[in-house]
Amino acid sequence: VAERKKIIDGSAIRAGDLVIGLEASGLHSNGYSLVRKVFSENELKKLSGELLKPTRIYVKPVLELLRNTQYARRNTVIRGIANITGGAFYDKIARILPAHLSARIQKGSWVVPKIFQVIQARGGISDKEIYHTLNMGIGMVLVVDPAAAKAIVLGLSRMRVRSWVIGKVAKGDKTVAIV
Repeated sequence: VAERKKIIDGSAIRAGDLVIGLEASGLHSNGYSLVRKVFSENELKKLSGELLKPTRIYVKPVLELLRNTQYARRNTVIRGIANITGGAFYDKIARILPAHLSARIQKGSWVVPKIFQVIQARGGISDKEIYHTLNMGIGMVLVVDPAAAKAIVLGLSRMRVRSWVIGKVAKGDKTVAIV
């Protein structure tokens, strides 16, 4: 149960807002059909520790950000939240954007774990397809007021969640570009 005025549905997102990516613990729950195609059974066994890391759950750190008055002076400091699972960046971020906005995600603005690079190289997968299939090291994104971004990244760090400003919202047509 949530108060209607406290629901974060993306409708408050504005051009100029920043996208913060929260570090994933691994592949999470998507891309395993692809993983089975690019690795042999022996390789899967050798990589099992990396491939089967438990999925990080972001509820506690996000709720803490929302509860902390430093971040929640106005209900619209965190304006959108998307879990980067199936459909990854393109589908999940687009789903929370208002119709007149788009997001630009900047490759290289976060550390992509080696396992994702290996999967992409072994499978001969294009950037567009890999960012549509796998989380590439980002498990959740927050779309935030630019004035609060630095404090949110610092607050997440204090909660032992690495995060980076990975993109920006601009006028557009509800699409996501990874550049």
